[in-house]
Amino acid sequence: MLRCAAIYGLICLLGLLPAVAHGQGMLRVQVRDSLRHEPLVGASVVVPGTGAGAATDVTGTAVLAPAPAAGTRLRITALGYRPRFAVAPAAGQGLTLLLAPGGVEIEQEVLVTATRTNSRIEDLPTRVEVLGAEEMEEESSIRPASIASLFGDIAGTQIQPTSPTTGNLDLRLQGLPGQYTQILRDGLPLYGGFAGSFGLLTVPPLDLRQVELIKGSNSTLYGGGAIAGLVNLVSKTPTLGTPQYAASFNQTTLRETDLNGFAARRGRRWGYSVFAGLVNQKEKDVDGDGFVDVPRVRSLNLHPRLFFYPNAHSQVALGYTGTLESRRAGDVEVLKNGFDPVSGHVFFIDNTSLRNTADLLYSNDSLAGGRLTIKGTITDFIRDVNTNSNAFTAYQTTYYTEASYLHAAGPRHLLVVGLNANGEQLASFNRSATPLRSPYTYHTLGAFVQDDWRVLPRLSLQAGLRLDHHNQYGTFVLPRLALLYKASPSVTARLNGGLGYRAPVPYINSLDERNYHLVKALQGVSAETSFGLNGDVNYQHTFDGFDEPLVLSVNQSFFFTRLGNPLVLNGLGFAGPFQANYLTWQNAAAPLSTRGLETYVRLRADETELYLGYVFTDARRQYDAQNPHLPLAARHKFAAVGLVEFTDAFSAGLEASYIGQQYLSDGRTTPGYPLFAALLRYHTGNFTLALNGENLLDYRQTRREKVVLAPLDNPVFRELWAPVEGRVFNVSLTWRWAKA
Repeated sequence: MLRCAAIYGLICLLGLLPAVAHGQGMLRVQVRDSLRHEPLVGASVVVPGTGAGAATDVTGTAVLAPAPAAGTRLRITALGYRPRFAVAPAAGQGLTLLLAPGGVEIEQEVLVTATRTNSRIEDLPTRVEVLGAEEMEEESSIRPASIASLFGDIAGTQIQPTSPTTGNLDLRLQGLPGQYTQILRDGLPLYGGFAGSFGLLTVPPLDLRQVELIKGSNSTLYGGGAIAGLVNLVSKTPTLGTPQYAASFNQTTLRETDLNGFAARRGRRWGYSVFAGLVNQKEKDVDGDGFVDVPRVRSLNLHPRLFFYPNAHSQVALGYTGTLESRRAGDVEVLKNGFDPVSGHVFFIDNTSLRNTADLLYSNDSLAGGRLTIKGTITDFIRDVNTNSNAFTAYQTTYYTEASYLHAAGPRHLLVVGLNANGEQLASFNRSATPLRSPYTYHTLGAFVQDDWRVLPRLSLQAGLRLDHHNQYGTFVLPRLALLYKASPSVTARLNGGLGYRAPVPYINSLDERNYHLVKALQGVSAETSFGLNGDVNYQHTFDGFDEPLVLSVNQSFFFTRLGNPLVLNGLGFAGPFQANYLTWQNAAAPLSTRGLETYVRLRADETELYLGYVFTDARRQYDAQNPHLPLAARHKFAAVGLVEFTDAFSAGLEASYIGQQYLSDGRTTPGYPLFAALLRYHTGNFTLALNGENLLDYRQTRREKVVLAPLDNPVFRELWAPVEGRVFNVSLTWRWAKA
């Protein structure tokens, strides 16, 4: 801290020295925040390629003496802001420049994009958890094919396996099933409806800059679906003058091979980024019962983006995402025989999906003193499910468009207003025997406004309101209010609450694929509605006197969600081929509610970190008096993470978690179980070698009970409450290169 203060003081002193020179040969450059128009202290104004430059003082003014010649190119930078270039004016004239937030990510100032204001995380009334560049690099060494396991280290989240055939997972926030969490990619919806939560399984961490997690109701900003919270996946973008290249190879003991590559480069006007990834997972019967526990997976993932910068204040980004994936599971002998039945062996499930997404983003940071953002995306998703007993193929087309404007109304108000339109269409192909013959089509028009108001130096209020009109389920008014109180430099408190809704969809993540063709079209149902309340108190203190500052963070929070008109699927127990004619969705007569407490303690010094977390969740369905507990919501969860950097080249990590008792659909309870993982990393030059082990104690549900039950030609599966893949090791080699 003393060293930083000395450097800052020296910069300010150097910035003031030119002020004693005669005004005739000076150039005064004033640098301000583009949103609040406040002066930026410590910003740098330099002439590239020379030693000439200065830093801004407390008024946001930098003085260059002697003044550079008219037309000379200047580079202006500040921590937490996008760098920009300008041209020196004629002699005797000054220059005022605006810098837009969102520049180089630094540990002290994490900028959050999911709130639409690109605000610093410590200034937000909404509690946001950010997994940054370091976590993305670490995850690239552990699970390079997806980001699903990232959330297993956070106490307030639960990764729940939903299918022993496809290997699909559910991300549960605050006890609610995955369909109540909205997943975004760069602020745009990633998946929905029929596509389920496959998004978490097909986004590699090497393609991401950070992941933003907001728990609790956020439908005001992002519309229906964000009842339990939202996850925003922020892509990497090119940096001016710093080309980036990376490649990784990974091999696991479960016979999974991953190969990923990323490249990004930017000039003054044009830039690009491109990601490509391959996954080859061979099927594996871990428990030896003759049925696959880990599916055979083949996937190709492409994500190229093209950037155009018309000027220093605006950019256009055009992107494409393509994912082709095949997941095959079932009887081991059938898979070995190419899906041809063998004597006594006939069961298989073949899941093939194809996704094509195009997205466009335009932003201008200097339009009438604010920021205009226009963005849109359209996705075509096809999923083909074939089993030994039936076939089902459906396509889903989704779109989302939005225009928003961010403006600082005086020094205390930051306003966001916007309009959006989104929709989806889902239909089955003719060969699928299903009552969902005619496509259902959703369209939603929405308008929203949010005001971040600095009421007092220590008190901030964030008030928002959304109005959505759904073509089938009517109009929804969604208010939201959040408060931030800074009791002291070390203690802050937050409280926020709001309303939300979710439009019904016929398919959910936990539905067995063999029952898709039995789901009837939605008739006579209403949208689910919600009220959510979240609050937390955070303490942070920095201990000096160490080689690196030691930062202690303690957070205590609570949550409550009440879900009205919850949808239930009539006629289905669980995990087996349904024998009746059809499956029908209906609204339950009573609500569903979750409530709980979450605590975490984090101690960090540079790359060394200790994290301890605990969450208690009480999730109840009040419409079921016989089995009131929401299935598969762990009442207790502990999580611990320890990372130690022994040298600049060598580091190690240990993760531990305990998943407590869960209730099943029939009211039975499961035992709690522990999970342990360990990581060793060695870094030399541009290469990183990592050895990682997951589920080191080899805890498996199949050690406690059979998961596959008779009849074996069309089996019934038990609910999955624990892992089935067991212990797994992987070794990865990653190469990164960036030239400043």
